[in-house]
Amino acid sequence: MKQLITLFLLTFTITCFSQKKYPKDYFRNPLGIPNILSGTFGELRSNHFHSGVDIKTQGKEGLKVYATADGYISRIKIAQFGFGKALYITHPNGYTTVYAHLSKYAGKIEEYVKSIQYKKENYQTGNIFLKEGKFSLKKGDLIAFSGDTGGSGGPHLHFEIRNTKTEHIINPMFFGITSADTKPPTIQSLLVYPLSFDARINQQHNRYKVSVKNIGKGKYLGSRIFASGTIGFGINVFDRLNKANNKNGIYSLEMLVNGKRFYYHDVETFSFAESKYINLLIDYEYYKKYKSRVQKTHKVDANSLSIYEGLQNNGKIKIEKGLNYTIEIIAKDFNGNKSSIKIPVVGKESNSIFKQQKDTTAYKIIAKNFQKFTQENVTIAFPKNTFYENVYLDFKVDKGIANIHNPTIPLDKSFTLTFDVSKYSKEEKKHLYIANVQYAKYPRYQYTRKKDSTFYTTTKTLGKYKLLSDTKKPTINLLYFKDKEWISSHKTLKVKIADIGSGIKNFSATIDGKWILMEYNHKKGILTYNFNDKKLVGSKHIFKIVVSDNVGNTKELSATFFKKQVN
Repeated sequence: MKQLITLFLLTFTITCFSQKKYPKDYFRNPLGIPNILSGTFGELRSNHFHSGVDIKTQGKEGLKVYATADGYISRIKIAQFGFGKALYITHPNGYTTVYAHLSKYAGKIEEYVKSIQYKKENYQTGNIFLKEGKFSLKKGDLIAFSGDTGGSGGPHLHFEIRNTKTEHIINPMFFGITSADTKPPTIQSLLVYPLSFDARINQQHNRYKVSVKNIGKGKYLGSRIFASGTIGFGINVFDRLNKANNKNGIYSLEMLVNGKRFYYHDVETFSFAESKYINLLIDYEYYKKYKSRVQKTHKVDANSLSIYEGLQNNGKIKIEKGLNYTIEIIAKDFNGNKSSIKIPVVGKESNSIFKQQKDTTAYKIIAKNFQKFTQENVTIAFPKNTFYENVYLDFKVDKGIANIHNPTIPLDKSFTLTFDVSKYSKEEKKHLYIANVQYAKYPRYQYTRKKDSTFYTTTKTLGKYKLLSDTKKPTINLLYFKDKEWISSHKTLKVKIADIGSGIKNFSATIDGKWILMEYNHKKGILTYNFNDKKLVGSKHIFKIVVSDNVGNTKELSATFFKKQVN
């Protein structure tokens, strides 16, 4: 009897602890509207997991953003990309909340930030760290307005909750920042992989796509497969929330083999440092080829993600001859809605003979070693552990293009790519830059560091690279006004800038010789100055802007405008 009571108390204590692990009512919603999410925590993104939730703002900018709990503003950062305009609040309960892609800050906060921008004469502030007491807040205080700044794909509020000490990001849904969801995830496709030399799947030694049948109510069936050796699975799955058509990420993924758990992970929390291992969680090669993210239910040795629990043989399944297996993969969203797919597997030896293809490339990568290779005028250098495993690398230079394998292998570190430019004149070098030309129609500028006889860049992406020349200046066009025009009713001054070569690097603008803050919407190429920033003296004014691209081509534009000061 005592043992039963002890077991009950232990179970009750564990249950209560798990339920109270995160405070449910401490944080309020950051917006004054019901939460509808366009992005969930831990979603699979390019080279990282999504570190927060994206809250819809009804397709608009300028919605009021509120402090979710008492605390103080501990950091502010404005960047052209990434989070754009962001604000961090540290709370006394050990958590920090993050609000990103803002259009502007509220009241005194906005005044303070603009004073720093004008002092630095730079839109981008870098990290501004603030001490407790500078901006103290109460729960529900207005702190900012929602926007579309930085790397946002449309108006929304990105919201995060972090452990203040460890900086680990935690799923905000555990704190009650949730959205209605009664829909089970959708399973789109299923892949099975041969993971050992002797493995066969339907007499093949290749990745195999399993036919999937939806039988309704979150239940799916996979076609029967015959296999031998060690195999693994991968699944393409997404979730939809109520009142939203976005394809969101799932919360957990589990695999059972004959009813026994072999694999499990969920996205409760993770660190920024481990987020890069997403490229080992997914079938990276398949994603680069087909733009479809397949989550593997088996773990490779180099994968250091902390999200896994209770793996058996790292999720790899050893298939024995003559035995039958039922594989079940279960995907759940945060609210517990689930979908599952069952795949019958028959252990059967294959009659096919697999011959290991001999690799003839001279460029063998030993992952733990530093390696450097040169061909014609191009040198590539890989630091130790740039690659997750040993590989044979394809490397050739053809018609000026450095073909460095293909971008289907994920890298842990950046490698250095160097071009010998000694054959070019001084004037030609001024206009040269290194570009990624994997997609010939859309060459992408690589940050190019220049020495006298060599140009080099660092990158984590394999593929095609080439030296390109940019001799054209950027373009600047006035918007909504002309030279020598009265614009007394205008609240803002806008110009459109563009560069068809190496891309815009920087810009600077003045009115009557004094620097002005112009905010750059890089998606539209529009710079905007708000006349409320500074009081103009007189009615005649000279606007001047200088725009430079990444190789130093510079364009200047001056215009006169007339504006009466409106009180």
